[in-house]
Amino acid sequence: MLAMSDEARALALEAARVADQEQASDVVVLSVGSVLDVADYFVIAGASNRRLVRRVIEEVEAQCRERLGQSPVRSEGVREQEWVLLDYGDVVIHVFLEEIRGFYEIERLYGDVDRVDWRP
Repeated sequence: MLAMSDEARALALEAARVADQEQASDVVVLSVGSVLDVADYFVIAGASNRRLVRRVIEEVEAQCRERLGQSPVRSEGVREQEWVLLDYGDVVIHVFLEEIRGFYEIERLYGDVDRVDWRP
């Protein structure tokens, strides 16, 4: 059985790979556990349009449920499809429209945390 931190890392890596396969742009995994109490990892991805935001989120959710038996605790922004957040507890997945991502610059806010290499 995986330890909780191993489980969270596996979920973050799977979400990043699925987002990339679905044509999300600039997929990043940040290890935020050292600066946040609410999560160990952020997965951040961009999408060029709202349909792609929806497709990425739906596929990440489906694959994480199928492959890892994990479902989000909650989600936000699904209706607007500009910045969708899937909260899995220790892992929070953010999928942004590219212009919204550029406005909030979430990676810059967490520039001092480690980036996790998620590519196989």
